Amino acid sequence: MTTVIKAENLSKLYYLGAGKSDSLRDAVMNFVKKPALSKEKHKLWALHDVSFEVKDGETLGIIGNNGAGKSTLLKILSRITKPTTGTAQLKGRVGSLLEVGTGFHNELTGRENIYLNGAILGMKRAEIEKQFDEIVAFSELEKFLDTPVKHYSSGMYMRLAFAVAAHLEPEILIVDEVLAVGDADFQHKCLDKMQAIMNEGRTILFVSHNMSAIMRLCSRAIALKKGKIVQEGATQTVVNEYLGADWGVSAERVWENESEAPQNKVVRLKSVRVIDENGKTAQSLDITRRIGLQTSYEVLQAGHILITAFHIYGRDRQYLFGLQDVMSDWRQRERETGIYTSTVWIPKNFFNEGGFVVDVAISSHVPATRVHVHEGEAVGFEVVDNLTGRTTRGDYQGTIQGFIRPNFEWQTELKQMLKTLNKN
Repeated sequence: MTTVIKAENLSKLYYLGAGKSDSLRDAVMNFVKKPALSKEKHKLWALHDVSFEVKDGETLGIIGNNGAGKSTLLKILSRITKPTTGTAQLKGRVGSLLEVGTGFHNELTGRENIYLNGAILGMKRAEIEKQFDEIVAFSELEKFLDTPVKHYSSGMYMRLAFAVAAHLEPEILIVDEVLAVGDADFQHKCLDKMQAIMNEGRTILFVSHNMSAIMRLCSRAIALKKGKIVQEGATQTVVNEYLGADWGVSAERVWENESEAPQNKVVRLKSVRVIDENGKTAQSLDITRRIGLQTSYEVLQAGHILITAFHIYGRDRQYLFGLQDVMSDWRQRERETGIYTSTVWIPKNFFNEGGFVVDVAISSHVPATRVHVHEGEAVGFEVVDNLTGRTTRGDYQGTIQGFIRPNFEWQTELKQMLKTLNKN
Protein backbone atom coordinates (compact mmCIF):
# COMPACT_ATOMS: atom_id res chain seq x y z
CA MET A 1 0.00 0.00 0.00
CA THR A 2 1.11 3.54 -0.78
CA THR A 3 2.14 5.85 2.08
CA VAL A 4 0.00 9.02 1.85
CA ILE A 5 0.99 10.66 5.14
CA LYS A 6 4.52 10.64 6.47
CA ALA A 7 5.46 12.60 9.57
CA GLU A 8 9.13 12.68 10.53
CA ASN A 9 10.37 14.10 13.83
CA LEU A 10 7.60 16.70 14.03
CA SER A 11 8.06 19.18 16.87
CA LYS A 12 6.21 22.39 17.67
CA LEU A 13 7.49 24.97 20.14
CA TYR A 14 5.28 27.70 21.62
CA TYR A 15 6.30 30.51 23.94
CA LEU A 16 3.87 30.95 26.81
CA GLY A 17 2.55 34.50 26.94
CA ALA A 18 3.57 35.12 23.33
CA GLY A 19 0.41 33.58 21.86
CA LYS A 20 0.10 30.59 19.59
CA SER A 21 -0.62 32.40 16.36
CA ASP A 22 1.73 32.03 13.42
CA SER A 23 0.28 35.01 11.55
CA LEU A 24 2.50 37.73 10.05
CA ARG A 25 0.93 40.41 12.25
CA ASP A 26 1.70 38.52 15.47
CA ALA A 27 5.20 37.69 14.28
CA VAL A 28 5.92 41.41 13.73
CA MET A 29 4.39 42.37 17.09
CA ASN A 30 6.42 39.74 18.91
CA PHE A 31 9.58 40.97 17.18
CA VAL A 32 9.16 44.64 18.14
CA LYS A 33 8.06 43.92 21.72
CA LYS A 34 10.79 43.91 24.31
CA PRO A 35 10.44 40.64 26.22
CA ALA A 36 10.09 41.15 29.95
CA LEU A 37 11.37 37.69 30.78
CA SER A 38 13.69 35.22 29.13
CA LYS A 39 11.87 33.00 26.63
CA GLU A 40 13.96 30.08 27.82
CA LYS A 41 11.80 29.95 30.95
CA HIS A 42 8.51 29.92 29.03
CA LYS A 43 8.91 27.27 26.36
CA LEU A 44 6.17 24.74 25.69
CA TRP A 45 6.80 21.86 23.34
CA ALA A 46 3.28 21.02 22.12
CA LEU A 47 4.82 18.25 19.99
CA HIS A 48 8.20 16.60 20.35
CA ASP A 49 9.77 14.27 17.76
CA VAL A 50 6.52 12.75 16.49
CA SER A 51 6.96 10.28 13.61
CA PHE A 52 4.43 7.96 11.96
CA GLU A 53 3.09 6.86 8.57
CA VAL A 54 -0.44 6.35 7.26
CA LYS A 55 -1.18 4.13 4.27
CA ASP A 56 -3.67 4.81 1.51
CA GLY A 57 -7.18 3.87 2.65
CA GLU A 58 -6.25 3.55 6.32
CA THR A 59 -8.20 5.15 9.17
CA LEU A 60 -5.88 6.20 12.00
CA GLY A 61 -7.25 7.17 15.40
CA ILE A 62 -5.39 9.71 17.52
CA ILE A 63 -6.17 9.74 21.24
CA GLY A 64 -4.84 11.46 24.32
CA ASN A 65 -5.82 13.75 27.15
CA ASN A 66 -6.41 17.48 26.68
CA GLY A 67 -3.07 19.17 26.02
CA ALA A 68 -1.48 16.02 24.62
CA GLY A 69 -0.77 17.69 21.26
CA LYS A 70 -3.52 16.15 19.13
CA SER A 71 -4.92 19.38 17.69
CA THR A 72 -1.45 20.82 17.13
CA LEU A 73 -0.54 17.73 15.12
CA LEU A 74 -3.63 18.05 12.93
CA LYS A 75 -2.99 21.76 12.35
CA ILE A 76 0.50 20.94 11.09
CA LEU A 77 -0.80 18.19 8.82
CA SER A 78 -3.54 20.56 7.55
CA ARG A 79 -0.90 23.23 6.77
CA ILE A 80 -2.56 25.68 9.19
CA THR A 81 0.63 26.02 11.21
CA LYS A 82 4.26 25.15 10.54
CA PRO A 83 6.31 22.73 12.62
CA THR A 84 9.30 24.10 14.51
CA THR A 85 11.31 21.10 13.34
CA GLY A 86 10.59 18.03 11.24
CA THR A 87 8.58 17.45 8.09
CA ALA A 88 5.10 16.28 7.14
CA GLN A 89 4.38 14.94 3.66
CA LEU A 90 0.82 14.39 2.42
CA LYS A 91 -0.13 13.01 -0.98
CA GLY A 92 -3.58 13.94 -2.24
CA ARG A 93 -6.36 16.45 -1.68
CA VAL A 94 -6.84 17.14 2.05
CA GLY A 95 -10.15 18.02 3.69
CA SER A 96 -9.83 19.27 7.29
CA LEU A 97 -12.44 19.70 9.98
CA LEU A 98 -10.77 21.24 13.00
CA GLU A 99 -12.06 23.72 15.59
CA VAL A 100 -15.07 25.94 14.95
CA GLY A 101 -13.99 28.91 12.87
CA THR A 102 -11.41 27.18 10.69
CA GLY A 103 -11.94 27.27 6.95
CA PHE A 104 -15.03 29.51 6.67
CA HIS A 105 -15.25 33.25 6.08
CA ASN A 106 -17.66 34.73 8.60
CA GLU A 107 -18.96 37.46 6.31
CA LEU A 108 -19.87 35.02 3.53
CA THR A 109 -23.07 32.99 3.39
CA GLY A 110 -23.21 29.23 3.78
CA ARG A 111 -23.63 28.91 0.01
CA GLU A 112 -20.60 31.10 -0.72
CA ASN A 113 -18.46 29.25 1.80
CA ILE A 114 -19.22 25.92 0.11
CA TYR A 115 -17.79 27.26 -3.14
CA LEU A 116 -14.89 28.94 -1.33
CA ASN A 117 -13.86 25.70 0.38
CA GLY A 118 -14.10 23.79 -2.86
CA ALA A 119 -11.88 26.34 -4.58
CA ILE A 120 -9.33 26.12 -1.75
CA LEU A 121 -9.25 22.36 -2.30
CA GLY A 122 -8.50 22.98 -5.98
CA MET A 123 -11.88 21.87 -7.27
CA LYS A 124 -13.52 23.32 -10.35
CA ARG A 125 -16.94 24.96 -10.03
CA ALA A 126 -18.57 22.09 -11.91
CA GLU A 127 -17.12 19.58 -9.43
CA ILE A 128 -18.48 21.59 -6.49
CA GLU A 129 -21.92 21.92 -8.07
CA LYS A 130 -22.02 18.17 -8.57
CA GLN A 131 -21.80 17.70 -4.78
CA PHE A 132 -23.74 20.83 -3.79
CA ASP A 133 -27.17 19.28 -3.25
CA GLU A 134 -25.73 16.42 -1.18
CA ILE A 135 -23.84 18.90 1.03
CA VAL A 136 -26.98 20.94 1.67
CA ALA A 137 -29.12 17.86 2.34
CA PHE A 138 -26.57 16.41 4.74
CA SER A 139 -26.21 19.65 6.70
CA GLU A 140 -30.02 20.13 6.92
CA LEU A 141 -29.44 23.90 6.65
CA GLU A 142 -31.26 24.69 3.41
CA LYS A 143 -33.28 27.51 5.02
CA PHE A 144 -30.11 29.22 6.26
CA LEU A 145 -27.96 28.70 3.17
CA ASP A 146 -27.99 32.39 2.18
CA THR A 147 -27.35 33.66 5.71
CA PRO A 148 -23.79 34.78 6.62
CA VAL A 149 -22.21 32.07 8.74
CA LYS A 150 -21.34 34.60 11.46
CA HIS A 151 -25.00 34.30 12.46
CA TYR A 152 -24.85 30.50 12.72
CA SER A 153 -24.83 28.71 16.05
CA SER A 154 -21.81 26.49 16.72
CA GLY A 155 -23.96 23.43 15.96
CA MET A 156 -25.14 24.86 12.61
CA TYR A 157 -21.58 25.84 11.76
CA MET A 158 -20.28 22.35 12.36
CA ARG A 159 -23.11 20.76 10.39
CA LEU A 160 -22.11 22.73 7.33
CA ALA A 161 -18.37 22.37 7.96
CA PHE A 162 -18.56 18.58 8.20
CA ALA A 163 -20.87 18.34 5.19
CA VAL A 164 -18.41 20.37 3.11
CA ALA A 165 -15.30 18.52 4.32
CA ALA A 166 -16.84 15.09 3.80
CA HIS A 167 -18.55 15.61 0.45
CA LEU A 168 -15.92 17.51 -1.54
CA GLU A 169 -14.16 14.18 -2.13
CA PRO A 170 -10.82 14.66 -0.36
CA GLU A 171 -8.34 11.82 -0.64
CA ILE A 172 -7.42 12.52 3.00
CA LEU A 173 -9.99 13.60 5.60
CA ILE A 174 -8.69 15.08 8.87
CA VAL A 175 -11.28 15.35 11.65
CA ASP A 176 -10.74 16.79 15.12
CA GLU A 177 -13.00 16.41 18.17
CA VAL A 178 -15.61 18.74 16.72
CA LEU A 179 -18.48 16.28 16.49
CA ALA A 180 -19.18 16.94 20.16
CA VAL A 181 -20.68 20.27 19.08
CA GLY A 182 -23.55 18.60 17.21
CA ASP A 183 -26.49 16.71 18.65
CA ALA A 184 -26.43 12.94 19.06
CA ASP A 185 -28.32 12.20 15.83
CA PHE A 186 -25.94 14.34 13.78
CA GLN A 187 -22.90 12.78 15.45
CA HIS A 188 -24.14 9.35 14.38
CA LYS A 189 -24.79 10.68 10.89
CA CYS A 190 -21.21 11.97 10.73
CA LEU A 191 -19.78 8.66 11.92
CA ASP A 192 -21.79 6.83 9.26
CA LYS A 193 -20.44 9.20 6.62
CA MET A 194 -16.89 8.64 7.80
CA GLN A 195 -17.51 4.91 7.62
CA ALA A 196 -18.69 5.34 4.02
CA ILE A 197 -15.60 7.41 3.16
CA MET A 198 -13.43 4.71 4.71
CA ASN A 199 -15.22 2.02 2.70
CA GLU A 200 -14.45 3.99 -0.48
CA GLY A 201 -10.76 3.52 0.25
CA ARG A 202 -9.99 7.06 1.30
CA THR A 203 -7.72 7.95 4.22
CA ILE A 204 -8.97 9.37 7.52
CA LEU A 205 -7.18 10.85 10.54
CA PHE A 206 -9.63 10.96 13.41
CA VAL A 207 -9.10 12.62 16.80
CA SER A 208 -11.70 11.84 19.45
CA HIS A 209 -12.26 11.24 23.16
CA ASN A 210 -15.07 8.88 22.16
CA MET A 211 -13.46 5.46 22.47
CA SER A 212 -16.51 3.78 20.94
CA ALA A 213 -16.12 5.86 17.78
CA ILE A 214 -12.36 5.26 17.68
CA MET A 215 -12.81 1.50 18.00
CA ARG A 216 -15.63 1.44 15.47
CA LEU A 217 -13.76 3.32 12.73
CA CYS A 218 -10.04 2.82 13.26
CA SER A 219 -7.96 -0.28 12.68
CA ARG A 220 -4.87 1.45 14.07
CA ALA A 221 -4.33 4.19 16.64
CA ILE A 222 -1.66 6.29 18.30
CA ALA A 223 -1.80 7.75 21.80
CA LEU A 224 -0.15 11.09 22.54
CA LYS A 225 1.00 12.32 25.94
CA LYS A 226 2.72 15.65 26.52
CA GLY A 227 3.47 15.96 22.82
CA LYS A 228 5.00 12.51 22.39
CA ILE A 229 3.71 9.23 20.99
CA VAL A 230 3.50 6.83 23.93
CA GLN A 231 1.64 3.99 22.20
CA GLU A 232 1.08 2.95 18.59
CA GLY A 233 -0.53 -0.16 17.15
CA ALA A 234 -3.84 -2.02 16.92
CA THR A 235 -6.73 0.13 18.15
CA GLN A 236 -7.87 -2.27 20.88
CA THR A 237 -4.36 -2.48 22.34
CA VAL A 238 -3.76 1.28 22.26
CA VAL A 239 -7.17 2.06 23.77
CA ASN A 240 -6.60 -0.48 26.56
CA GLU A 241 -3.22 1.03 27.41
CA TYR A 242 -4.55 4.58 27.22
CA LEU A 243 -7.53 3.92 29.47
CA GLY A 244 -5.39 2.12 32.01
CA ALA A 245 -2.84 4.93 32.13
CA ASP A 246 -5.56 7.59 32.20
CA TRP A 247 -7.28 5.99 35.17
CA GLY A 248 -4.27 4.89 37.10
CA VAL A 249 -6.23 1.62 37.42
CA SER A 250 -5.41 -1.07 34.86
CA ALA A 251 -7.26 -4.23 33.89
CA GLU A 252 -4.71 -6.45 35.64
CA ARG A 253 -3.05 -6.41 39.03
CA VAL A 254 -0.33 -8.94 39.86
CA TRP A 255 1.63 -9.22 43.10
CA GLU A 256 4.99 -10.67 42.08
CA ASN A 257 6.46 -10.05 45.51
CA GLU A 258 4.56 -12.21 48.02
CA SER A 259 5.49 -9.95 50.91
CA GLU A 260 3.67 -7.01 49.25
CA ALA A 261 0.48 -8.93 48.42
CA PRO A 262 -2.72 -8.42 50.47
CA GLN A 263 -2.76 -11.34 52.91
CA ASN A 264 -3.23 -12.73 56.38
CA LYS A 265 -2.38 -16.14 57.84
CA VAL A 266 -5.30 -17.75 55.92
CA VAL A 267 -5.09 -16.44 52.35
CA ARG A 268 -2.86 -14.36 50.06
CA LEU A 269 -3.93 -12.60 46.84
CA LYS A 270 -1.82 -13.33 43.76
CA SER A 271 -3.63 -11.48 40.94
CA VAL A 272 -6.85 -9.82 39.78
CA ARG A 273 -7.85 -9.43 36.12
CA VAL A 274 -10.62 -8.21 33.86
CA ILE A 275 -10.92 -10.62 30.95
CA ASP A 276 -12.81 -10.87 27.68
CA GLU A 277 -14.67 -13.90 26.34
CA ASN A 278 -11.38 -15.39 25.12
CA GLY A 279 -9.85 -15.21 28.59
CA LYS A 280 -7.49 -12.36 27.63
CA THR A 281 -6.90 -9.34 29.84
CA ALA A 282 -8.89 -6.39 28.45
CA GLN A 283 -9.29 -2.80 29.60
CA SER A 284 -11.92 -1.94 27.01
CA LEU A 285 -14.82 -4.33 26.44
CA ASP A 286 -17.67 -4.42 23.93
CA ILE A 287 -21.11 -3.95 25.47
CA THR A 288 -22.38 -6.95 23.47
CA ARG A 289 -19.81 -9.36 24.97
CA ARG A 290 -19.52 -11.05 28.38
CA ILE A 291 -17.12 -9.52 30.91
CA GLY A 292 -15.08 -11.72 33.21
CA LEU A 293 -13.65 -10.80 36.63
CA GLN A 294 -10.98 -13.20 37.80
CA THR A 295 -8.78 -13.48 40.86
CA SER A 296 -6.04 -15.94 41.77
CA TYR A 297 -5.16 -16.54 45.43
CA GLU A 298 -3.28 -18.94 47.64
CA VAL A 299 -4.93 -20.61 50.63
CA LEU A 300 -2.25 -20.76 53.31
CA GLN A 301 -4.23 -22.41 56.08
CA ALA A 302 -6.64 -25.30 55.56
CA GLY A 303 -10.04 -25.72 57.14
CA HIS A 304 -11.73 -22.40 56.32
CA ILE A 305 -14.91 -21.84 54.32
CA LEU A 306 -14.00 -18.94 52.01
CA ILE A 307 -16.15 -16.64 49.90
CA THR A 308 -14.60 -14.64 47.04
CA ALA A 309 -16.32 -11.37 46.20
CA PHE A 310 -16.04 -8.47 43.76
CA HIS A 311 -17.55 -5.06 44.47
CA ILE A 312 -18.19 -2.85 41.45
CA TYR A 313 -18.29 0.93 41.45
CA GLY A 314 -18.85 3.64 38.87
CA ARG A 315 -15.89 5.81 37.97
CA ASP A 316 -17.02 8.36 40.57
CA ARG A 317 -16.85 5.61 43.24
CA GLN A 318 -20.63 5.28 43.47
CA TYR A 319 -21.30 1.73 44.64
CA LEU A 320 -23.28 -0.36 42.14
CA PHE A 321 -23.40 -3.96 43.36
CA GLY A 322 -21.42 -6.88 44.72
CA LEU A 323 -20.84 -10.39 43.39
CA GLN A 324 -20.18 -13.29 45.79
CA ASP A 325 -19.09 -16.82 44.94
CA VAL A 326 -22.17 -18.62 46.25
CA MET A 327 -22.75 -20.74 43.14
CA SER A 328 -19.55 -22.73 42.67
CA ASP A 329 -18.74 -26.23 43.98
CA TRP A 330 -16.74 -24.66 46.82
CA ARG A 331 -19.76 -23.12 48.52
CA GLN A 332 -19.75 -24.13 52.22
CA ARG A 333 -16.73 -26.42 51.69
CA GLU A 334 -13.61 -26.16 53.74
CA ARG A 335 -10.60 -25.31 51.61
CA GLU A 336 -7.39 -27.27 51.34
CA THR A 337 -4.15 -25.35 51.03
CA GLY A 338 -3.24 -24.53 47.44
CA ILE A 339 -3.65 -21.98 44.66
CA TYR A 340 -7.19 -21.24 43.46
CA THR A 341 -8.67 -19.15 40.66
CA SER A 342 -12.20 -17.75 40.87
CA THR A 343 -13.97 -16.24 37.86
CA VAL A 344 -17.37 -14.63 37.53
CA TRP A 345 -19.00 -13.73 34.21
CA ILE A 346 -21.16 -10.64 33.83
CA PRO A 347 -23.71 -11.13 31.02
CA LYS A 348 -23.47 -9.22 27.76
CA ASN A 349 -25.69 -6.14 27.39
CA PHE A 350 -25.65 -5.55 31.13
CA PHE A 351 -23.48 -2.47 31.72
CA ASN A 352 -24.07 0.91 30.13
CA GLU A 353 -21.15 2.60 28.42
CA GLY A 354 -18.65 4.07 30.86
CA GLY A 355 -15.86 3.30 33.27
CA PHE A 356 -15.98 0.97 36.27
CA VAL A 357 -13.63 0.01 39.10
CA VAL A 358 -13.55 -3.25 41.04
CA ASP A 359 -12.65 -4.10 44.63
CA VAL A 360 -11.81 -7.71 45.52
CA ALA A 361 -12.25 -9.40 48.88
CA ILE A 362 -12.01 -12.90 50.36
CA SER A 363 -14.01 -13.53 53.51
CA SER A 364 -15.39 -16.20 55.82
CA HIS A 365 -18.96 -16.04 57.12
CA VAL A 366 -18.92 -19.18 59.29
CA PRO A 367 -18.91 -19.13 62.27
CA ALA A 368 -18.70 -15.31 62.04
CA THR A 369 -18.02 -12.82 59.28
CA ARG A 370 -14.35 -12.09 58.86
CA VAL A 371 -12.64 -10.33 55.95
CA HIS A 372 -9.30 -12.00 55.33
CA VAL A 373 -8.09 -9.75 52.49
CA HIS A 374 -9.52 -6.72 50.70
CA GLU A 375 -8.00 -4.68 47.89
CA GLY A 376 -9.79 -1.49 46.88
CA GLU A 377 -9.68 -0.34 43.23
CA ALA A 378 -7.83 -3.50 42.32
CA VAL A 379 -8.72 -3.26 38.62
CA GLY A 380 -10.75 -1.08 36.26
CA PHE A 381 -12.38 -1.41 32.87
CA GLU A 382 -14.30 0.55 30.26
CA VAL A 383 -17.45 -0.60 28.47
CA VAL A 384 -17.89 0.71 24.93
CA ASP A 385 -20.69 0.45 22.38
CA ASN A 386 -19.34 -0.22 18.89
CA LEU A 387 -22.85 0.34 17.48
CA THR A 388 -22.62 -2.93 15.55
CA GLY A 389 -24.62 -5.31 17.74
CA ARG A 390 -28.26 -5.45 18.81
CA THR A 391 -28.38 -3.63 22.12
CA THR A 392 -31.13 -1.89 24.03
CA ARG A 393 -29.98 1.31 22.31
CA GLY A 394 -31.90 0.25 19.21
CA ASP A 395 -32.02 3.12 16.71
CA TYR A 396 -31.67 5.79 19.41
CA GLN A 397 -28.34 7.60 19.16
CA GLY A 398 -28.50 9.93 22.17
CA THR A 399 -26.81 9.61 25.54
CA ILE A 400 -28.30 6.88 27.74
CA GLN A 401 -28.18 7.63 31.46
CA GLY A 402 -27.42 5.21 34.26
CA PHE A 403 -24.83 2.56 34.99
CA ILE A 404 -26.58 -0.52 33.61
CA ARG A 405 -28.30 -1.07 30.28
CA PRO A 406 -29.76 -4.60 30.28
CA ASN A 407 -31.27 -5.99 27.10
CA PHE A 408 -34.22 -8.03 28.39
CA GLU A 409 -36.47 -10.26 26.34
CA TRP A 410 -39.59 -8.63 24.90
CA GLN A 411 -42.71 -10.03 23.28
CA THR A 412 -45.08 -8.09 21.04
CA GLU A 413 -48.20 -9.78 19.62
CA LEU A 414 -50.89 -8.62 17.26
CA LYS A 415 -54.10 -9.51 19.11
CA GLN A 416 -56.62 -8.17 16.64
CA MET A 417 -56.47 -6.74 13.12
CA LEU A 418 -58.79 -3.76 12.78
CA LYS A 419 -60.48 -3.23 9.45
CA THR A 420 -59.75 0.02 7.64
CA LEU A 421 -62.93 2.04 7.11
CA ASN A 422 -63.81 2.64 3.48
CA LYS A 423 -65.06 6.20 3.14
CA ASN A 424 -66.11 5.81 -0.53
